[in-house]
Amino acid sequence: MATWSNLNMQDSSSPLMEQLMFFHDHTLMILAMITMLVGYLMSTLFFNKYINRYLLEGQMIEVIWTILPAITLIFIALPSLRLLYLLDEVSNPLMTLKSIGHQWYWSYEYSDFKILEFDSYMIPINELKNSGFRLLDVDNRIILPFNTQIRILVTAMDVIHSWTIPTLGVKIDATPGRLNQSNFFMNRSGLFYGQCSEICGTNHSFMPIVIESIPMNNFLKWITSN
Repeated sequence: MATWSNLNMQDSSSPLMEQLMFFHDHTLMILAMITMLVGYLMSTLFFNKYINRYLLEGQMIEVIWTILPAITLIFIALPSLRLLYLLDEVSNPLMTLKSIGHQWYWSYEYSDFKILEFDSYMIPINELKNSGFRLLDVDNRIILPFNTQIRILVTAMDVIHSWTIPTLGVKIDATPGRLNQSNFFMNRSGLFYGQCSEICGTNHSFMPIVIESIPMNNFLKWITSN
């Protein structure tokens, strides 16, 4: 979960988020190299006292500063395209969760096992326990097993919302009349927090998302008990 002192991304809890963080670091390294090179060239130009009055063209330098950015863009584009295909691919999911956005709460459906539906509202501050997180805890958490490929179907009943769990690398628009899908794979147990990431009205900040990741045996017991 993000805290006030966390200036970087949250710790990853899925393979896709790990790949996103690797791509972030890869791109940031390239940007740092470009910034240092351009800064060095600008500083040398500022303090260079020599000029060439007879210089009319420099074809070699023109070729170099055309080819180098093209090569740099290739090094950024190839891993980016690979990651886009990985994020969009939904292959052989073991279970499906449907999320429906409302103003201003989420409702969920587990349709693979039996008709299990519930609404998930944010817990008001005056009802929050000492161990809870302000503006992040909900009355009904999403219970899902880890080490399981999960497909998420997202839609909305009224306006556009966005179902987002940063630590899993999942962000899907919930659009009325449209069913969007994605997938994620949680590689550890824990509580994963998210929020609506699309400005959807006055209570936009008060519709959080909480996933409780548990072992498969405990998940099956929870399903049968409900």
